Amino acid sequence: MSYVVAGLSPKGFSPLFGQADEALAQLGVIRVSADAKPGYPCRITLEDAEPGETLLLLNHADHAVATPYRNAYAIYVREAALAANRFEDALPPVLTNRPIALRGYDAEGMLRGATLALAGDVEARIDELFARSEVAYIHAHNAAHGCFVARIDRG
Repeated sequence: MSYVVAGLSPKGFSPLFGQADEALAQLGVIRVSADAKPGYPCRITLEDAEPGETLLLLNHADHAVATPYRNAYAIYVREAALAANRFEDALPPVLTNRPIALRGYDAEGMLRGATLALAGDVEARIDELFARSEVAYIHAHNAAHGCFVARIDRG
């Protein structure tokens, strides 16, 4: 099954890049420095940040739909991210090195299936969800922390 995974556009976050910590704090945003890899997955580049790199930790509405499945949670974005990475029929690094929860939604944003993917079987679980005709798109979340990783669309 063909699929596309795209990072979030930096456009919505770029006004925050470079702001003083105090200004960010007023917006509920925290600047952090990666101290390990993996551990700080950027939702724009879909790669883990390198140790020493700065990221912003902020709340993001990843599923802004008018259903009970509306969702917002904390995510990291690299301050140096200039463009969203896009992966066609290939997994980005942040989906290959941690357990991933996959949630399949229909066109109206209603949950139509969910599964857990462990190392090495993310693509098989994506195929299983997309085998359901009612699944229009999939959201990937870190299984342990629950935070949104990326949206997966049919290719």
